[in-house]
Amino acid sequence: MKRVLFVDDDEAILELYRQVFQRAGYQVSTCTTMEAARRHLEQTGADAVVLDIRLAEGLGLALLRELKARDPKLPVILATAYARYQDDFSSWLADEYVVKSADLAELKRALHRCLGEAP
Repeated sequence: MKRVLFVDDDEAILELYRQVFQRAGYQVSTCTTMEAARRHLEQTGADAVVLDIRLAEGLGLALLRELKARDPKLPVILATAYARYQDDFSSWLADEYVVKSADLAELKRALHRCLGEAP
């Protein structure tokens, strides 16, 4: 079972992710802060990370840079409500960039691609 860490400061979104992606067969972990995500990854690890760009404590792009510096092969998907960050060169480190939507189909496809799974 693939382990996916979702990092977002919106508890409702995290609960939606938890329900949908657990039903899809993933082991789901969630964190609301970058610090909690760092601790989780150090202690438990993950096969992929889905990261919001705008977090309460700052931009998730800083965490993206840290994650890629530590493990360039760790798939990181940016999932954000802000399409404008797609042109920010810092976001280019991400393996995928998904604009948040009530329809999680694109996020599912991005996760499948990152993990080398058939959709």
